[in-house]
Amino acid sequence: MSILSSNTLDTIKAKAGDLLNRTVDQHVNLAVTGLSRSGKTAFITSLVNQLINEGADSQLSFFNPVSQGRFIAAKREAQKNIDIARFTYEEGMSAFAEEPPKWPEPTQGISELRLAIKYKPKDSLLKYATDMATLTLDITDYPGEWLLDLPMLSVTYEEWSEKMVALLQQAPRKEFAQHWLDKVAALDPFAPADEEQIAELAKEYAGLLKIFREKLGLSVIQPGRFILPGELAGAPILEFFPFISIDEVDGNDYQNAEDSSLIGMLRARFLEYRERVVKRFYKQHFVNFDRQIVLADCLTPLNNGKESFEDLKMAINMIMESYQYGQSTILSRLFSPKIDKLLFAATKADHITAEQHVNLTSLLNQLIHQTKQKLNFDAIDMKTLAIASVKTTQNGKAKADGRALPVISGRQKDTNKTVTLFPGTVPEKLPTDAFWQQHQFNFIEFLPATSIARHEVLPHLRMDQVLQFLLGDKMS
Repeated sequence: MSILSSNTLDTIKAKAGDLLNRTVDQHVNLAVTGLSRSGKTAFITSLVNQLINEGADSQLSFFNPVSQGRFIAAKREAQKNIDIARFTYEEGMSAFAEEPPKWPEPTQGISELRLAIKYKPKDSLLKYATDMATLTLDITDYPGEWLLDLPMLSVTYEEWSEKMVALLQQAPRKEFAQHWLDKVAALDPFAPADEEQIAELAKEYAGLLKIFREKLGLSVIQPGRFILPGELAGAPILEFFPFISIDEVDGNDYQNAEDSSLIGMLRARFLEYRERVVKRFYKQHFVNFDRQIVLADCLTPLNNGKESFEDLKMAINMIMESYQYGQSTILSRLFSPKIDKLLFAATKADHITAEQHVNLTSLLNQLIHQTKQKLNFDAIDMKTLAIASVKTTQNGKAKADGRALPVISGRQKDTNKTVTLFPGTVPEKLPTDAFWQQHQFNFIEFLPATSIARHEVLPHLRMDQVLQFLLGDKMS
């Protein structure tokens, strides 16, 4: 019997490793989305930066492959879908490298990025066949507004109109929407459709949605493509709007309305948007996601008051319902989703003092679990974290009335000047009416602290815990 040489054994082991690497699940499709002003572009830039520059004084102690010395390297690779925009990682790092540094420009649509991550397996079957394995990570970046469109799949035009009009008639939206509401209320629903008039009113409605998001900091924006149209800009499929007092329209006349009438055309375009935009996105992309992270800025709604915070709560409820995988859900009827891990991250944790991080996590946890208890989430492993994708402040102490008070210091976004302050106490539970009357917040926006070269690691809070939750089990 001949004895195999060392080189032959190495070759056999390498081939066995390649075969097992293809057999064992070594691929993750990670979806990243965020609600209004949550810092999605900065998050993806930071996540990629941490992996590519691991070893360059990175702080990933809670990411097991790093803490156990098994992480080898990560590099960019050509993305799979060449018809989708490439995520602007280089542009993001260039923004952080400027003097003074600034935030990257936010992405406006869907984009992708692929990483190959090499590591030493420890517990999986791969350890018996190879000394080194590769995990392929595909990251898909898409707007949170697109995720909030999902509930449109399960409602009629009449039901959608009633919900949207109810929102428009409440504070804080009503102040900005009343003039538009009055114009729509004066329309004859069965008059012949005037496409120019519909286009103009749809444009005004889209303008209101932008005000709600950018000026009021609200989270429920629907339809999402109205403010992020992408390739659909100017297309008639985006030219519709909710109709006022649709419940007062004669039911038989409504059902028999021709598409050439005002109400008929609005209904037809709503249905086309639902089928050709919302459903198509989920069939092409959402069905392929394995893991999902949803970023949420809880601090700005607290700053803006009760109505803004209630809007955040409503948006999270809508998102949670989208992930319910029970037998009767809209997702299970339309697709075969396979997401098994869902992470909700409260961003901008560096905008509050360190001892408030526990409260911020608890608050987000309450927002999520209030809905989770009503739904079936047996198939999903869920987690909440308070994070800062890019840490912009320093913690310190200041004296007030003879007592040491925790403070943060950083470059204020509006003035570009360094400020030191105690921004306020984050509630650990969902705020009551009495809470809003008694508490005030000063959660201001900060700029990146110092310039970071492309080969350097961005400072962060808990990005290692993010990586551990989303990738740790795949790199065991």
